[in-house]
This record gives sequence, structure tokens and C-alpha cells, in this order.
Amino acid sequence: MKAVVQRTGKVTLSVDGELISEIEKGFAVYFGVGKGDTEDKADYLAKKIANLRVFEDENGKMNKALKDVGGEVLFISQFTLCADVSHGNRPSFTDAEEPQKAEKMYLYCAQKLREQGVEVKLGKFGADMKIEQSNDGPVTIIYEI
Repeated sequence: MKAVVQRTGKVTLSVDGELISEIEKGFAVYFGVGKGDTEDKADYLAKKIANLRVFEDENGKMNKALKDVGGEVLFISQFTLCADVSHGNRPSFTDAEEPQKAEKMYLYCAQKLREQGVEVKLGKFGADMKIEQSNDGPVTIIYEI
């Protein structure tokens, strides 16, 4: 299971020219599910993301989490995070979970984030999504569990 977490300002996600989701401040989280990934991993990841302290406090230190700053998460499925590029120039996706199981895990992890008290908006699983985001910092954290 992999997640790329980017601290952002405004993020919009569209499919076929239709706005699906947007947030004003928080995290764009790109989420990939590998073969055999479990709900336990998703539980752990949701807790880590919800409590990630990368927003500045009154002293300019990265010391606040999403809930502390009223931030949201735009949670985006991205199977390409599970690509193997160790051989040749064309990525292999054999390590990515099959779509039905991956979508179930994607929705499960989103729900676990919500249970941590985080406002979560979703992309559209399996769609060709167009994402516009304003990175803040930039701050990018990568989780591989």
C-alpha cells in the first residue's frame, strides 16, 4: 500500500469536463493498493495521514495536523503508484491489486480517514481524472506500508 500525501491549497478533480470534487486546503492523497494489502494496513495509514503534522503553528513550525487547521483530504486512487520500473522503460503493474479489490480498499481507507475526524472527498475510481492543485510548500510525504 502506498500513499503520496501533498500539502495543498485548492485542489479540483474533474472527469470528462465535470467537476467531481474540490477542497480549499489540506492534502491531496494519491493512494495505490498492492496485491495482498490488508485492512490493517489501511487502518494504520489512515491514522498516520490524519495525524500528520505538517501545517505551521504560530511559531512557523510544522506542528499542526489537518483537524487543527480545518483541512480536508482529496483522496485519489492511483494504481500507477504500484508500478515496477526496475526492468526496461515500460512500467509493469503486476504488483497492483485487481480493480474490484483495490476499489474496496480505497473506499475502506477513505472511511477510516473519516472515522479519524477528517473531511474526505473522493476522486472517481478507475476514471481518467484531471487534477489541478496548488501545492503548499511544497510538502510531500510518501508512505509505503
